[in-house]
Amino acid sequence: MARLLPALLLLVFASAPARAQELPVGQSEADYRAWLDANPGRRGQILSFESWEAAAGVRDVLPTWQVIRTASMWRECGGEPFEVPPIALWPGLTRTLAFIRDHVRDAVGPVEAVSGYRNPGLNACAHGAPGSAHQGYSALDLVPLTPMTRRQLFERLCPMHARYGAAAQAGLGFYAFTRFHIDTKSFRRWGSAGPAGNESPCAVLERGGDPEAPPLPPPVASPPVAPPPMTPEQPPVVAPRPQP
Repeated sequence: MARLLPALLLLVFASAPARAQELPVGQSEADYRAWLDANPGRRGQILSFESWEAAAGVRDVLPTWQVIRTASMWRECGGEPFEVPPIALWPGLTRTLAFIRDHVRDAVGPVEAVSGYRNPGLNACAHGAPGSAHQGYSALDLVPLTPMTRRQLFERLCPMHARYGAAAQAGLGFYAFTRFHIDTKSFRRWGSAGPAGNESPCAVLERGGDPEAPPLPPPVASPPVAPPPMTPEQPPVVAPRPQP
């Protein structure tokens, strides 16, 4: 048995999703408590934020410490692990939480939010798009808590988004492993699937393709055919004139 244990552990780690690479470092619930204790004024912000959520009917969708996580690269960018955004941006999150409550959880089960608001400086440093919905606090990056493959994630989320996304102006994006993005900024979808690697997995599924197939290599251009070498023009051959 002792000889089999290393092989069994290797099999488990090889087959299980790489959750450690999906979840933020330094942004756990314990880290959130320490962040709160470090500044007494933050508790007042959190109380106001949670009161807003309760009034909107979305207080119990996801824990506060998850929805105020910033970017996974907060440490490299010199940012904060948690941040309550300006109050003017809160309505965007409440719409997104309502979509998660009403549709996303029905499709994939319970989820964990791993990134929410990113202020403009942090968004730029973390390689976010200039018009990222995270800056407007209408976006959350999520991971499902129910074990599933990436293919299962596509097969559950894509039909849901096709049915309900337009009415909610919901965006759906896919990242590595089983991390995905939901926002209520505008109806759209994206990812890195298809022959060119620039399509949503949903689009590939809808036409019967394999969303996990690697992109095709770019075509190799044939080298140009060299023209035949030029030869100097030969003077015409003149027959000798007969002598008189």
